[in-house]
Amino acid sequence: MGKTETAVLGGGCFWCVEAALQQLEGVLSVESGYMGGEVDLPTYEQVCGGKTGHAEVVRVEFDPEVISYGALLEVFFTAHDPTTLNRQGNDVGTQYRSVIFTLNGQRAEAERVIADLTTKQVFEAPIVTTVEPAKTFWKAEGYHQNYFANNSHQPYCLFAVAPKVAKVRSKHSERVKRAG
Repeated sequence: MGKTETAVLGGGCFWCVEAALQQLEGVLSVESGYMGGEVDLPTYEQVCGGKTGHAEVVRVEFDPEVISYGALLEVFFTAHDPTTLNRQGNDVGTQYRSVIFTLNGQRAEAERVIADLTTKQVFEAPIVTTVEPAKTFWKAEGYHQNYFANNSHQPYCLFAVAPKVAKVRSKHSERVKRAG
């Protein structure tokens, strides 16, 4: 394996995005956390209160020789609804906004993917995902890491996370890690 890259993505609850992206070939690690706000060392309770300016995000380390940044973004757009402003289902607030935080010249590729999805009319409504320069990533508390894998029978996981994981598996089956 050569050089790895990092992507920081917010698409509602980080548990959903984490679980959806962890299953992809070329994804080496996914950490849940917070970015984009004005408070240092924010807690889950502070971020959920909607007053810190942070979004729930995942930091994804991936092998660009296996999955490109553009392909990773296409899966990200499958894993959440990028047409709802500051909301994913019942999760409402700026902390659940659809956002791509860019690092190392990723902005042009993020904008290209959004433009391509818009041109192809993949979604019935306009994409409201923002593309912003990355700020400090604050890793979420330990119990948020690998949440779906550790809590798959919890009601939120059954009704919110599992369908998004299944949708990614269905629409991007060629990118999903093979068992064994």
